[in-house]
Amino acid sequence: MSLLFSPIRVRGLSLPNRIVVSPMCQYVAEDGRATAWHLIHLGSMALSGAGLLCIEATAVEPDGRITAGDLGLWDDASEAALQRVLAPIRQLSKISVVLQLGHAGRKASSEVPWKGGQLVPVSAGGWVPVAPSALAQKDSETPPATLEAAGMQRVREAFAASARRAMRLGLDGIEIHAAHGYLLHEFLSPIANHRTDPYGGSLENRMRFPLEVFDAVRAEVPADKPIGVKVSATDWIDGGWDVEQTIAFALELKQRGVDWISVSSGGISPLQKIALGPGYQVPFAQAVKHATGLNTIAVGLISQAQQAEEVIASGQADQVALARAMLYDPRWGWHAAAELGATIDEAPPSYWRAPPHEHSGLFRHATHGAR
Repeated sequence: MSLLFSPIRVRGLSLPNRIVVSPMCQYVAEDGRATAWHLIHLGSMALSGAGLLCIEATAVEPDGRITAGDLGLWDDASEAALQRVLAPIRQLSKISVVLQLGHAGRKASSEVPWKGGQLVPVSAGGWVPVAPSALAQKDSETPPATLEAAGMQRVREAFAASARRAMRLGLDGIEIHAAHGYLLHEFLSPIANHRTDPYGGSLENRMRFPLEVFDAVRAEVPADKPIGVKVSATDWIDGGWDVEQTIAFALELKQRGVDWISVSSGGISPLQKIALGPGYQVPFAQAVKHATGLNTIAVGLISQAQQAEEVIASGQADQVALARAMLYDPRWGWHAAAELGATIDEAPPSYWRAPPHEHSGLFRHATHGAR
């Protein structure tokens, strides 16, 4: 039996397998509002055979967007736009859907990746990013504004308000983005956080604001719905955030009832030196899992079915999340099941005749008759 295709329960969610569609920024929203592209993209991912679909990083306030094309959930218009995308997915797919909430911090007001991804100055239509300290992501950039007490309170309340909207939309859970050099990661990392108040300095202080945000979100989400956190396990820079601090953070989150830790890495500085390779971040997920007992999600250059199977079978992580592999093969889950001898519980009847003869039993409840 394939362990990748074994069920898993995450708080109130019963997932049919361990495959997660990673949150993937599309950078095509209009003033934070989802567009027809999101319907096509997410609709395709909803039919991938994965057990869980995570919607891309969604900004909790306009200034928290990475780019002007980021998805948002901060007002009635952005909520209504996302509802129009979710409604047909809910009608036609039984996949569980969660939403990643985030704030870009000092990496906000950037150009879209296919146009270089550089900071867009105010003079060119950008805005002034905010951060725990007035330290630019790159030496050539204008430093961000330091978040003071009022600004931190605004951001906390924005996360909570977006969580309320997500629950109104009927989403199955939330992932909080505390990775990749964005605002919450900036508070955690001594590379970006040089504060001298109770939110900087010691590990306890640097964790304080991200933990407050988690508490604010948890308070808005029903007890049967899960909340996970995405972390960067290491900054890949000497003297930066590292695995030991990640474990300490995860243990604090465990006390607050976190339901999973999605373990990524990097993003705090262009000076990072990442040792890339297939599954290069899986050992970080394994370290967090073994030290905390928490459900962990492994991410990062996982692309092959047998590779994903081994991650689960060896106990390195509880789930695997795929991004580029899903974009390249939107039926990755089907093909993985066929390769591993597993079955898919849910597939549209119109597609039941799709598998080749040697995999005719891929869909558990399919019938193949036709006149």
